[in-house]
Amino acid sequence: MVLGALLSASALPSWAAPVDVPGGPAPLELNFQKPATQIAEQIYWLHSLMMIICLVIFVAVFGVMFYSIFKHRKSLGHKAATFHESTTVEILWTVVPFIIVILMALPATRTVVAMKDATNADLTIKVTGMQWKWGYDYIDGEGKGIAFQSALATPQDQIYANAAKSDTYLLEVDNPVVVPVDKKIRLVLTANDVIHSWTVQRFGVKQDAIPGFVRDTWFKAEQPGIYHGQCVELCGKGHAFMPIVVIVKTEEDYAKWVADKQKEMAAKADDPNKTWTIDELKQRGEKVYLANCAACHQATGKGIPGAFPALDGSPVVNGPRAEQIKVVLNGRNNKMPAWKGVLSDTEIAAAITYTRNNWSNKAAENIVQPAEVLAAHK
Repeated sequence: MVLGALLSASALPSWAAPVDVPGGPAPLELNFQKPATQIAEQIYWLHSLMMIICLVIFVAVFGVMFYSIFKHRKSLGHKAATFHESTTVEILWTVVPFIIVILMALPATRTVVAMKDATNADLTIKVTGMQWKWGYDYIDGEGKGIAFQSALATPQDQIYANAAKSDTYLLEVDNPVVVPVDKKIRLVLTANDVIHSWTVQRFGVKQDAIPGFVRDTWFKAEQPGIYHGQCVELCGKGHAFMPIVVIVKTEEDYAKWVADKQKEMAAKADDPNKTWTIDELKQRGEKVYLANCAACHQATGKGIPGAFPALDGSPVVNGPRAEQIKVVLNGRNNKMPAWKGVLSDTEIAAAITYTRNNWSNKAAENIVQPAEVLAAHK
């Protein structure tokens, strides 16, 4: 109950009027969110069972203790017993807790085993945690080949200025995960920088995403709708800005989404040999930078002293193109992530061109074409 309250309260700003978020926390919610899968229902039932058992033990132990203190107090003439040990008591306080533990362990073990059984999935999605967004790759099942990144969609002026907050403040993303209803969805999780944790309470899913490791989990949503989650592993300054949104659709609507998404991806596929104008690259680069780089280097390019370097006036940004391309592709010092394979060559070229022509930067080599980035892969 306490965990449910904390998760619910943490998702809403303390100064905002309570708002019921569909598929997410409810106003003044003091328990777990309403289960949307069988596993979540079992977790909810186990939680209630454990609370009842703990309450019964609490009442029984303290009831006997306070009754004994009150009825056998010295002022009534009672004297302390002088027996040294009791075999009966020894047996009772060994057998009774053992029975209680077994009663608690059996249903809990059954649920944990079911939670770990990710076999026979209808759809498999690779989930990659990164600072501070999620990457999704549909690697098996209907929709195989679809890939995108999902980042916070709340406007910056709502976070850092005094703009009016939306009902889904800090819970909205630009690209939600879409899955079909009544299908077993397997998630294969990893991370490319630090530990993250993919959590959707209504699905009963919480799985850490760890760099260099692959973990899996699964869920099977029983009702179409929108479901909200969060990264619940402290992963850095942008930890609060890694929401999760899962849209569960009917099979027909999901098939339509897959077709539309595949058409969208095909339309966005860029020819790395295309030559862009500097204005085209700067315009696209601004969007790429704000979506992927501004969390660390800031929208102003000033960075965060002691943590992330400034790009405004940076000798790398103002130096030869090849060095900056190398840094963006391969990362640096385990702080700058490698964007090779995460962003397309065109997106990388656009972001680099944007930084080389923005703020106070006036690089001599002020434009990078996608073909240069492609060549740097080799």
